[in-house]
Amino acid sequence: MSEQSQADSEMELPSKLLDEIEEISKDQRLSKEKKENLREEVKKDYQRGKFEPGESIGIIAAQSISEPSTQMTMRTYHFAGTAGIRVTYGLPRLIEIFDAKKEPETPMMTIYLKKEFNNANEAARLAENLVERKVLNITRRISLNLNENSVEIEIMDKRRIEAVAKTVKENLKNVSTKSKEDKVVVVAKTENVKELQKMKEKILGLQVGGIKGVRNAIVRKEGEDWIINTIGTNLKDTLNIREIDDKRTYTNNIHETATVFGIEAARNVIIREALKTMQEQALDIDVRYVMLVADMMTFGGEVNSIGRYGVAGAKTSILSRAAFEETIKHLVRASIRNEVDNLQGIFENVMVGQVVPAGTGMFELIVRPDEEK
Repeated sequence: MSEQSQADSEMELPSKLLDEIEEISKDQRLSKEKKENLREEVKKDYQRGKFEPGESIGIIAAQSISEPSTQMTMRTYHFAGTAGIRVTYGLPRLIEIFDAKKEPETPMMTIYLKKEFNNANEAARLAENLVERKVLNITRRISLNLNENSVEIEIMDKRRIEAVAKTVKENLKNVSTKSKEDKVVVVAKTENVKELQKMKEKILGLQVGGIKGVRNAIVRKEGEDWIINTIGTNLKDTLNIREIDDKRTYTNNIHETATVFGIEAARNVIIREALKTMQEQALDIDVRYVMLVADMMTFGGEVNSIGRYGVAGAKTSILSRAAFEETIKHLVRASIRNEVDNLQGIFENVMVGQVVPAGTGMFELIVRPDEEK
């Protein structure tokens, strides 16, 4: 192969693929000839993977994702090592992702540790400290003392008495606290029994440890990494912990990711979660279709759902919106606003029986015959 033809070949492949070819060639100790053969094979596959101008890639992507998804189950299953915790998978999880739900049914974080803290003891200690602890979780008994207008809280762990007293003082007004052996006594400035009862309920719900929203944490080993999986998510507060690797830790909550890391990170979570959900049920879907959907959901700078209030509802074509959902609403609104449909998309042209602007139909030919002399 001449230097010019080799340069042309390399120009047609992305730099990432060229780097991978170089890496594999070094690992396998390929000769120059075999390396060229490998490059040619990769180039052929890359060319086959491209789509042609005018191809209806959106419809193909929708078909490629939705057809295998009809084979998905509606099941949820228990997370390894935890009894009673159900993690949403299958079709319900896929609907959650593409509908861009504000709160997933099973919010989870996958937490990685920094190199110096990547061991079983640190992971176990951190997992225990991550779980949200409320006064209710560390209380042996709580009672009302009507003679002194107070609430007496008997704490299981004496080391937490000061923390409980401090938390109560910070969160409740017009109360004073004092410690008695293994008790915290909260004295209120009211003699109303109902008010004391309300105060008791409020005290039990106060957070005294851990990270708000994290209900459970499980430690597992994956390769060389000790990973903490949590049920419940609070990415912003979790990343403030110095032992945690903020470059690899992530949550399955798309909107929380967008808030903490930005819209590009949210796009990556959509792709990762959708592929993981489908691969979990052995569905083989080309990643580029999922990437296209993720791009459509996030290109405006915020996460939008695929539906009447998101991508589908934002189409400029009146007929296309009407064909999707809420037909009468869209037609009436368009007539009141005097809107015009320019018939530039596929759906609306199919509806009126015209050639669709795709494939050979996307070109217009103009004939200019020679003028007669």
